[in-house]
Amino acid sequence: MSSLSLALRDSSTMLRRNLLHARRYPSLTLNLLMTPVMLLLLFVYIFGGAMSGGIGGGGRDEYIAYIVPGILLMTIGSTVVGAAVSVSTDMSEGIIARFRTMAIHRSSVLIGHVVGSVLQSIASVVLVGLVGVAIGFRSTDASVLEWLAAFGLIALYALALTWIAVGMGMASPNAEAASNSAMPLILLPLISSAFTPIDSMPGWFQPIAEYQPFTPAIETLRGLLLGTEIGNNGWLALGWSVALIALGYRWSTSQFKRDPK
Repeated sequence: MSSLSLALRDSSTMLRRNLLHARRYPSLTLNLLMTPVMLLLLFVYIFGGAMSGGIGGGGRDEYIAYIVPGILLMTIGSTVVGAAVSVSTDMSEGIIARFRTMAIHRSSVLIGHVVGSVLQSIASVVLVGLVGVAIGFRSTDASVLEWLAAFGLIALYALALTWIAVGMGMASPNAEAASNSAMPLILLPLISSAFTPIDSMPGWFQPIAEYQPFTPAIETLRGLLLGTEIGNNGWLALGWSVALIALGYRWSTSQFKRDPK
């Protein structure tokens, strides 16, 4: 059997293991999923009337259209925290050390975590998107190609943030520390254009909100689904995603090659 075939076989085994863990212990995924859902409902039904004044005063329906793309990206950041916790648990409980002694492809352990987390992130995005549709979100002008591009962007960001979360998990001494270290992946969307336009923020803060990883992706997603201007945000989103994938991959693999905790 070739090296590629062995890698695919072992990676699929590790993926199945991680998906079984997620199915047996759904409380973590549900807790992480509830954060974006609660924020969506909170901002739409509690703050929506007031917040809509900052985007043209179109009322709650217009604000729903504005906020849903940001919440979808926030859902990814929230879901991948589970990957950091899962990886840290494996490291601290010694299962990684046991895998090292077995005749399996070395990279399959990380690949199983990453692919499993990406699949969970996409499933979470779909569920949150359905909640958005249920409360009034509509994208009637987007073509099939634009929907595919939006899905591709979501999957790419899920992959990028997962690799970063895996690196955080491997660098953390325990699951609690991993959960805390991954919190920026949930908090960064709060200081992006997810909830309010950049030009409504203080001048000194606008560059921070504009050029962080989430804002270009949110604006690109809005452009694809709602027909707003994308500008350079598409290239910035791709650049951020590629940079985060490279950083997370290098960080994770370098730590995996070191002695286990």
